[in-house]
Amino acid sequence: MSPIAPARRRTSAALAGTGLLLGLTASLAAPAQPAVAAPTANGDKTVTAVLFEWNFDSIARECTRTLGPKGYGYVQVSPPQERIQGSAWWTAYQPVSYKIQGPLGDRAAFRNMVDTCHGAGVKVVVDAVLNHMTSGSGTGTAGTRYGKYDYPGTYSDADFHGCRRPIGTNYADRYNVQECELGETGQPSLSDLDTGSDYVRGRIAGYLNDLLSLGVDGFRMDAVKHVAADDLAAIRKKLSDPGVHWMQEAIHGEREAVSPSEYLATGDVQEFRYTTDLKRIFGGEKLSYLKNFGEAWGYMPSGKSGTMVANHDTERNGSGLSYRDGAAYTLAHVFMLAHPYGAPSVHSGYEFGDRNTGAPNGNSVRACYSDGWSCQHSWRQIANMVAFRNASEGTGVTDWWDNGNNAVVFGRGGKAFVAVNREGGSLTRTFQTSLPAGTYCDVQHGDPTANGGCTGTTYTVGSDGRFTATIGGNDAVALHVGARLGDKPGDNTATVYYSTDRAWSAYNIHYAPTGGTWTTSPGLAMEAACRGWVRKTVALGSATGLKAAFNNGSGTWDSNGGADYTLGTGDITVRNGTVGTGNPCDDQQAEPGASFAVTATTVPGQTIHVVGDHAALGGWAPAAALKLDAAAYPVWKLDVKLPAGTSFAYKYIRKDASGNVTWESGADRTATVPADGTVTLNDTWRS
Repeated sequence: MSPIAPARRRTSAALAGTGLLLGLTASLAAPAQPAVAAPTANGDKTVTAVLFEWNFDSIARECTRTLGPKGYGYVQVSPPQERIQGSAWWTAYQPVSYKIQGPLGDRAAFRNMVDTCHGAGVKVVVDAVLNHMTSGSGTGTAGTRYGKYDYPGTYSDADFHGCRRPIGTNYADRYNVQECELGETGQPSLSDLDTGSDYVRGRIAGYLNDLLSLGVDGFRMDAVKHVAADDLAAIRKKLSDPGVHWMQEAIHGEREAVSPSEYLATGDVQEFRYTTDLKRIFGGEKLSYLKNFGEAWGYMPSGKSGTMVANHDTERNGSGLSYRDGAAYTLAHVFMLAHPYGAPSVHSGYEFGDRNTGAPNGNSVRACYSDGWSCQHSWRQIANMVAFRNASEGTGVTDWWDNGNNAVVFGRGGKAFVAVNREGGSLTRTFQTSLPAGTYCDVQHGDPTANGGCTGTTYTVGSDGRFTATIGGNDAVALHVGARLGDKPGDNTATVYYSTDRAWSAYNIHYAPTGGTWTTSPGLAMEAACRGWVRKTVALGSATGLKAAFNNGSGTWDSNGGADYTLGTGDITVRNGTVGTGNPCDDQQAEPGASFAVTATTVPGQTIHVVGDHAALGGWAPAAALKLDAAAYPVWKLDVKLPAGTSFAYKYIRKDASGNVTWESGADRTATVPADGTVTLNDTWRS
């Protein structure tokens, strides 16, 4: 067998010139109001975390640990079906059968992942490969023997298109694009399914329906440019839920025969021009060009478009930014998540040298920032913008200001405000916002706390909507109403915890404050609280309690036998018809350890390490110091397991390519692992 990296996803070189023209036009035109993306089936939570090549068990843990608490609406899973054998990442895109078995896990692990993510308030999207099968013959990851045009029990030679030559570079011919085989001329190519056949359509729909039966909430349809839009529509009609969330990968190419807009009738479409333009702007052009970014640049409608800074292809082929681009990459994510155009996805993968390199550690993520896993979805600068996005959903751009170069600021009505400084030096300015007066946590540099505080920098917005800030070079400030100080449980609220024993795919609370009116059915979505529980904090005003019922959003209710639940204030639990008080998550302990993050600049060849008095930290021996991950440069990160209650001393050191060691200045740093979880350390290198 001769496996190949898929040669699809070609983008015309002419696009760069076109994007430049659009950018220049944007800088001169009057600011148009960008269209606002329509809410998705997961309420106002429109952001997808793409956990590329993570196995199912790791995704399940991450849904509970990070994705649910941070407000992600969806998690995208790499193709789960049986694939060809091999270590390269692209083996995932050569299906052998539709069995759920391979390096990501088996059917039981997949089902557990879906259930766990649903319990955390996160919906599951599967990356589905339906255009083709493989490039050769062999034995798949579930033991299935196959040939290029022979997949016993699934497909035979007659189920593939008759054009058995590679597409190559000829994208001007529709027949060539949609009926020939993905691959370069003279190289092995991928057997192209005859999706015009009702049998083939039925087999594909059967696979998708099987995933739906396991609780999957949607699909990212791979390489749809190579499938006729009518064929996709016919497949969709065969689904048990034809209205399921459906995001399609179709790359724009100038003067190509097949346009991404052809697929708007069958679902949402990823707007790849957005990705290439962000690379161009954040990679060296002026951020001020982004003033009317979106549909005014010729993009597809906002409410039908998917956006991203990078995906697994673009970070390898250079058409988008990658984790290696440092601040440009991070700030592009900040902008994407703050701006209303499209439904954003955050690619979260791993470090790679060769572009074919497969996932580390057998696809298992033991800890973020270890074994090469980059975990971009959990970087504070990115993860905290998810709540920003959720808080501002449904509002357009307001209060735009730029310096004509690389500093831009804008608001999202009275909900949020962001300032991005791509300049090399600091920016000091009094900013005009539409935010309500109050003190806000800057979620770029701190986390809102449960008691209404902030772990980092705060800014006070006056009654006139103004505040003053100094923003460092290649840095940002982000404020939103969900991170306003003093907005916390206890101010005549009820935090209702509901057990996930029912294993619903979603949890909603339908309620009415005492003496007040009911929410519109099905009510408000509840969010992940901890293992086995979801929660929702309800503002009661002057009411002394509330009436409530719970449902899955699809007609299944728990209304206490028709009597509804009578609840008070503070922390309340509802489980199996019984109402209690208190926070059930207080009894759960996170895996103990220390999460290190230090802001430190380096030159090529230098790395940052942590060393300390505990054996797990090298016992003060520089040779045994632990290297931190630079994926979020200039922030270096590492998670280390340590026993609960451990007190330790530590410092950071810098090593160069020759092994020379430079210690940071000052006294030893100290910390203690709490009894109930992880100590989070956000430090700055001391020169």
